[in-house]
Amino acid sequence: MTTGNAFVLGATGQIGRAAVRALAADGWEVQAASRGAGRDDGLPDGVRTVRVDRDDEGALAAALGDGCDVLVDMVAYGQDHARQLTGLADRIGSAVVISSGAVYEDTDGRSFDTQGAPDGFPRYPVPIPENQPTVAPGTATYGTRKVALERGLLAAAGTLPVTLLRAGAIHGPHCRTPRELFFVKRALDGRPVRVLAHGGRSRFHPAHVSNLAEMIRLSARQPGARVLNAADPQAPTVAEISAAVDEVMGVRSELVLIEGSAPVGNTPWGVDHPVVYDLSAAERELGYRPVTGYAESLPRTVEWLTAQLRGKDWREAFPAMAKAYDPHLDLFDYAAEDAWLDSPARHGSSSPS
Repeated sequence: MTTGNAFVLGATGQIGRAAVRALAADGWEVQAASRGAGRDDGLPDGVRTVRVDRDDEGALAAALGDGCDVLVDMVAYGQDHARQLTGLADRIGSAVVISSGAVYEDTDGRSFDTQGAPDGFPRYPVPIPENQPTVAPGTATYGTRKVALERGLLAAAGTLPVTLLRAGAIHGPHCRTPRELFFVKRALDGRPVRVLAHGGRSRFHPAHVSNLAEMIRLSARQPGARVLNAADPQAPTVAEISAAVDEVMGVRSELVLIEGSAPVGNTPWGVDHPVVYDLSAAERELGYRPVTGYAESLPRTVEWLTAQLRGKDWREAFPAMAKAYDPHLDLFDYAAEDAWLDSPARHGSSSPS
């Protein structure tokens, strides 16, 4: 006996792959929808692939056919997608939609959208609850589009119950912008030192795809109108992440810690103030228990990253990563790093014993 019919939109992406596996294992009949209708070796038996580009007029409605018990949406952004889903409410029993922690702002109106301005990085409470204020809805940025999506869906929750999952810094295999690359590539290149700004204390709460998939599975079984933070059980510091990657790769590097920001040592987790999400609502409302912790998840991630890099320049292997961080943050400017290490500026830094 099956749990029901699940339609997963964006099924070939990083979260989608994990969600398809989790739902199939939980007894759902799964339709894996994507623009390419791809099928990889990890797709469970019995999962049916569906080709659909949601932005083609009428394509999603046609792909849904008579409908589904739950629609899981990895690729929803903005008011238009909210209207698209609510317009199909008569064919969708409930929905689970991926949002983002990028929606939050602090009490002074700072958010991820303002972090490039002087003193613009937000100072969130630790941890951040779901009732923390958000940026205004709009079309200008990723965060404003996600807020517009959330509000459009929640306004129609009476006809379409929806769980919105505000994901942290997503990690795991198949990531297009893998932050772990910062340390994995240094280990592969034989770099003996890890220079870290902000004293190595930056905390940017990660969310492994298997933990997100577990929250999706639980939300599919327990429909409701809710917004929940979604992340790992721990929010390690960037120094702890460096040590964890070294452990997996069998290397030992020296940490050189710089207080505040600097021309070098700025990592993809490099935040001025901690970003940590409160998971108590997910635990209370869904019975959420993490599938994995950050360190426990690393071996498979490192194995996948190493395979992707083999014989390739990192920009070729991860073009989305290069686009996201270069030229604003050259992740692997070893010449600049070595010059700084040889300069008098290093005397103001510290190396933990």
